[in-house]
Amino acid sequence: MKDLDANMISAHQAGDRRALIRLYAQAANAVNDLDASCFYLTHAYVFALEAGASEAQTLHARLKAHGREA
Repeated sequence: MKDLDANMISAHQAGDRRALIRLYAQAANAVNDLDASCFYLTHAYVFALEAGASEAQTLHARLKAHGREA
C-alpha cells in the first residue's frame, strides 16, 4: 500500500485523472475494510466522472451494491 500511496501522490501532483481512477480503484480492492474500500471507490468514481471515463458506470454500481447510494 506504501507504493500505491506514493503513486497516488504523484498522480495528484501531475493532475493525471486516468491514473487516479486506476490507483483509487486498486486501493479499494487492496483494503480489508468496507468503509475504507468505499472511501477509495468514491474518489475513483469522482475522478471518473470528472474525466468522462467509462469506468464511472462500474464504480457507481460497486458503490450502490455496498449501499452507498439510495
